[in-house]
Amino acid sequence: MVNRAATQETLEELRGLIWELDSERVIDVTGHICNYQHKIKHRRKRETKRARGGGERGKNKKEGGREAKASRRQTARVRRSAGRGGGLRSVPGVTPAWKKAEMEGQEGKQQPHLALAHKLFLLAHPDVDDIDKVRLRDEVLDAVKADDMASLYESLAAKSVLEMDAGLLDSMRQRIDEEVKKLDDRIADAEENLGESEVREAHLAKALFFIRIEDKEKALEQLKVTEGKTVAVGQKMDLVFYTLQLGFFYMDFDLIAKSIEKAKKYVYRGGDWERKNRLKVYEGLYCMSTRNFKKAANLFLDSISTFTTYELFSYDTFVFYTVLTSVISLDRVSLKQKVVDAPEILAVIGKIPHLSEFLNSLYSCQYKSFFAAFSGLTEQIKLDRYLQPHFRYYMREVRTVVYSQFLESYKSVTMEAMANAFGVTVDFIDQELSRFIAAGKLHCKIDKVAGILETNRPDARNAFYQATIKQGDFLLNRIQKLSRVIDL
Repeated sequence: MVNRAATQETLEELRGLIWELDSERVIDVTGHICNYQHKIKHRRKRETKRARGGGERGKNKKEGGREAKASRRQTARVRRSAGRGGGLRSVPGVTPAWKKAEMEGQEGKQQPHLALAHKLFLLAHPDVDDIDKVRLRDEVLDAVKADDMASLYESLAAKSVLEMDAGLLDSMRQRIDEEVKKLDDRIADAEENLGESEVREAHLAKALFFIRIEDKEKALEQLKVTEGKTVAVGQKMDLVFYTLQLGFFYMDFDLIAKSIEKAKKYVYRGGDWERKNRLKVYEGLYCMSTRNFKKAANLFLDSISTFTTYELFSYDTFVFYTVLTSVISLDRVSLKQKVVDAPEILAVIGKIPHLSEFLNSLYSCQYKSFFAAFSGLTEQIKLDRYLQPHFRYYMREVRTVVYSQFLESYKSVTMEAMANAFGVTVDFIDQELSRFIAAGKLHCKIDKVAGILETNRPDARNAFYQATIKQGDFLLNRIQKLSRVIDL
């Protein structure tokens, strides 16, 4: 008789191994599992038939045929889901990685070196209290000691962020040399005695070690060597993600841009669904860090229901970035559909201070509440590593959006009425609007004597016509110059 308990344990072990393999192997292994299940069912049927003396032969034959068809359908379904661009969406008895992370409460865990980068940013921020800086300095020193970040420790000591301890620096360098020697021995052993996959794993381990100790140049060099040993497209994309994390740690936008372009090429060559969505978050963060808020908002909204990039930031932070970028990028209709009523945003927006009031008061035209919530959000924006360089720009853009929305409903309105709506003084409104009007951000004019604002909305069709005429004249001038050169 077949030991059913042992067979079930074997199947569970095989299923657990699936998630450690690349997508090409998963297709074959999953198919073998389904066939193995099918054979076990038939063996049980034969044993049951022998025990009963061969009765109900026709009925068992029909049931066996149905089970075989079901097994073949299941195998085809798994292969389709693991095909190009599809990834592994569902395998019977296997919990996807993103769901495991949610169940275990690990979705908020950021990569340690990115968390360290944020602490270093806060240490240099003038608005952080001295007491908090003492705590942050101790946490940074503990992280540097734990991972033997000798080069980072040396640079921080040169900037007077940490105190130089020559003994500590020598001990970290000694441990680094010992670990590098072990990794080199592992690579040499794999090249002599093991296969190509083991050689790649040994090189990857060395690259991850250099990333851990924040040795940027050696890490990039070793990642390049590992890429040369890698065949699967998905594994190559993982190496690009490691490079992107290094780029975000050092805020090296040139490295980030090149890595994103490389990852896009891998996506076109057959990257899977999960990595494609992770790349959108990386690109969205890059666009937000380089002040391309419109593209960042679109990329964040595309991946809000499939977010798995917990190594960069938590889901709450992701929603925070999505709302902030969407407010200044989307029109009212799109903002309502994609952000205000989005269930993924509604589920967590209440956890972030002032964000729900900020979004809903803007859409509901409750401008006094909006300004109160906006003032509460400014501290969070100031203390954010990616948004702080664009703080003043973002403040101007948000005010442009809210002033334009208010004036959209009026042909003319008194300045006193507008000041009451926003909960500020008339002089403040006068100064604010005069700057935005002079910069061409608002289409209105101020009648200071009468205390009235008059809107003069531009005619979009006429503006497009004038722009076309201007571009046409420029093109004709260029053609005339070119014709003179050719005649000569």
